[in-house]
Amino acid sequence: MSNHDPHIQELITLKTIAETLNESNELGPMLDVVIAKLLELTGLTTGWLFLVEDRGTHEFVASRNLPPALSRNDNEPMRCGSCWCLERYDDGRLKNAVNILNCKRLDNAVRYQWGDTEGITHHATVPLRSGSRRFGVLNVAAPGKLHFTKEELALLESVAYQIGSAIERMRLYAAEQRRADLFARLGEYSSALGAYASQAVNRAELTKQVMSLMGRYFDWPVAALLEPVGSEMTLRALYSRGQTTLPHAEFSLAEAARTRAGKGEVNPNPVSAEDAQRLADLLVEQGWISSISRAVAVRLAAAGDTSFGLLLVGFDHYGDSYRADIEVIEALAEHIGMTLQRIRLEENRRELARMDERNRLARDLHDSVSQTLFSLVMMSKGVRGMLAAEPHEQTSMLQDTIHDIQVLSQSALKEMRELIMQLRPPGLEEGLMTGLKQYGERLKLHVSSHINGIRDLPRIVEETLWRIGQEALNNVSKHADTKEVTVVLTPRENEVELRIEDHGRGISKQRLNELTKHSIGLSSMRERAESLGGQFRLYSVYREGTIIEVSLPLRVRSIENRGITDDPIVDR
Repeated sequence: MSNHDPHIQELITLKTIAETLNESNELGPMLDVVIAKLLELTGLTTGWLFLVEDRGTHEFVASRNLPPALSRNDNEPMRCGSCWCLERYDDGRLKNAVNILNCKRLDNAVRYQWGDTEGITHHATVPLRSGSRRFGVLNVAAPGKLHFTKEELALLESVAYQIGSAIERMRLYAAEQRRADLFARLGEYSSALGAYASQAVNRAELTKQVMSLMGRYFDWPVAALLEPVGSEMTLRALYSRGQTTLPHAEFSLAEAARTRAGKGEVNPNPVSAEDAQRLADLLVEQGWISSISRAVAVRLAAAGDTSFGLLLVGFDHYGDSYRADIEVIEALAEHIGMTLQRIRLEENRRELARMDERNRLARDLHDSVSQTLFSLVMMSKGVRGMLAAEPHEQTSMLQDTIHDIQVLSQSALKEMRELIMQLRPPGLEEGLMTGLKQYGERLKLHVSSHINGIRDLPRIVEETLWRIGQEALNNVSKHADTKEVTVVLTPRENEVELRIEDHGRGISKQRLNELTKHSIGLSSMRERAESLGGQFRLYSVYREGTIIEVSLPLRVRSIENRGITDDPIVDR
């Protein structure tokens, strides 16, 4: 640096740098111009600047007049690897402008013969900061210059502080611009989602649209909907770099904890940066997403209900300008939670409407068709009695015909009553096990029922178990050649299991294979279980008996949401 009128020169330098910093709101070009001005005013020849977002990560953002050894291959020596000045910055030792006696990058350039260093062997390093906030480091050098005086380092600190203040101003400006843009996109997203939700058929379609719209309106590379259930976490929906899928992959929260060096399991409702990153790392590890630099997770909440899970958003780059993203993600999570709650309430309303229609149909069948069939039975009995009282040569034939009519009408009446019972099961009002026991007794079965625990079941789960139990008891009545049957209900934390067992004739292996392919009854039981994301299993040994086991999750998902790969029928 020039020693001519040092104080005046220092003031001129600071004034020129300040004017330069105020001429632009674009960070990259501004830093490049500032380094050029600084070198021009101080008589130095070379300068470069690193910005540091997080500890251990840095970005080479600006430079002037780098020697060929450092500018080779598009500045590769500057972009790759760390160095002593950055290591000191990361561990907090670099607090003021200092002389770097040896530069690791320059030493490597000489050792590995990268090219000409133009006589540069040392440089000064100064941290960029504004108040307590730090942004990176500025390095300056000149050929043959081995040492910077205290006055020179003090000037560099003043310039670095100006640069730090300008960086903070630009980042605040960029953050406000991004914030305004994100909230404008949020309004467009909310309108689009509201329009789609009013026409959505089920939650599966709506969930996929939720993620597709996020990809359309926001620039986040990754977004995921996760649902914690007990010690498990389900990936319900995923948007990743242009593609939307419904994986419904499950993994344990303990497994998520093992993916990070930190101790302890993931909080089932993570809000901390550490927990969010653990979940993101697990998704990367299992191949669902590519690596991301930062993850944010927010609970989906609607009217205090957090059962809808989590919204996780991943970033390739995360800086100060992205701080507004968290506000928008929180608003998105609330909006998505309310939308999912609305569709859930609509599904409940439709289910209640279906039940009302079933009850109406059952009443109509009872009041019309059932009464007509009953009248037909009575009339056939009367006609048969009249024919028996007046013998005739064709009386025997007519009696046989009337008898056939009577048998058919009685059979039709019985089936109609069973249909009415299935549409409107009276025993279910007193509980699932009471209803199945009463139904079995009407089939002349002796039902031994056991309940291992007490828990209220969701209506759709209880009704599905009722339908499957009816079919299973019908099969025992018709095919098992036994009147003894055991029914066991076992509620657990996240699922409920129904087990129906008899010790009748059982099913041979060959017959079991045929039934697997062609039995409508078995297919209907399996389809009912899988439609709620559950499992259906049948075990049978010839002349020893048959066991049917049905497991249903207490957090119900539709069949469109989840694929079942378990073998539904097993021969023991």
